[in-house]
Amino acid sequence: MGDGRYRSFSVVLLLALLLVVAVFASLTLGRYAVPWEELWGFVMSGGSQGIDETTGNVLFHMRLPRVAAAVLVGASLAAAGCAFQGIFKNPMVSPDLLGASAGAGFGAALGILLSLGGAGVEVCAFVAGLAAVGISYFLSAAIGRALSGVLVLVLSGMVIGNLFQAFTSAVKFVADPNSQLPEITFWLMGGLSAVREGDLLWLGSAALTGGAGLLALRWKMNVMANGDEEAMSLGIQVKRVRLAVVAFATLLTSASVAIAGMVGWVGLIVPHLARFLVGADQRILLPTSMILGATFLLVVDDFCRSIYTTEIPLSILTSIIGAPLFVYLIARTRRSH
Repeated sequence: MGDGRYRSFSVVLLLALLLVVAVFASLTLGRYAVPWEELWGFVMSGGSQGIDETTGNVLFHMRLPRVAAAVLVGASLAAAGCAFQGIFKNPMVSPDLLGASAGAGFGAALGILLSLGGAGVEVCAFVAGLAAVGISYFLSAAIGRALSGVLVLVLSGMVIGNLFQAFTSAVKFVADPNSQLPEITFWLMGGLSAVREGDLLWLGSAALTGGAGLLALRWKMNVMANGDEEAMSLGIQVKRVRLAVVAFATLLTSASVAIAGMVGWVGLIVPHLARFLVGADQRILLPTSMILGATFLLVVDDFCRSIYTTEIPLSILTSIIGAPLFVYLIARTRRSH
């Protein structure tokens, strides 16, 4: 194993260990503190060392689902952002490039307006996110025959994203200002306070399907980063691979936004940080981004529910942390060149 691969493997191993520590610490944090000695004894005994009923209810019905959701959402958004940056050969793109987040936001707002309940809102958000990207893709296919396929796809995504944002604004305009409007506004700012055990089944299924699909295609994304012509010369069906990557990344993004609301910066900043640590090879960059994204969102969520008397929306802290960190990474990259 070369020095570079050994270093990358060491970084991934260290990040995985850091994620495990963050998960353990997150389970002990909150308004009802779980003593770490008690949790450690319970884990090491395989559950034979019991915990009291109140602690068990908090741990298994509230704390554990939230921690698992933060890990899944963070990993999903980071993987989608990494994949989009790879296939579009642009480090400035994020998972909402093709309108998935805007579509999911509209779906959730519509579900709240129609009083569909928590599960109905999540389903509406998920379906609308998929629909927005589907419309973007078919629109680009219809009008982009004489132009660059990637350029038209990106422009179509921008148009559809702005259109769905306008739809969301229209829903907010007609919503009840005393009940529905505050709920829509708070949902759009992102958060994991409403996550329960039932949400994890389909979020985990979407994360497993989308994540496994992107991991299986990561070597082809590596080749496509050198240009479509070189990829086609090596036998890669570029359009099909790009469509598959977009589909898997959209699945990850839509499921994440449906559960956590609009969480910005994770899919943009985390792949940059991972690229700084392990380089641009998608074979190692993608899993590193997933681990780093899970840890990042988990730690941010810990702060959101711990530093103030009321819970802070996720997007506020991700923006406060992500914006200056992104500027620092860009400045460091320019100096290195």
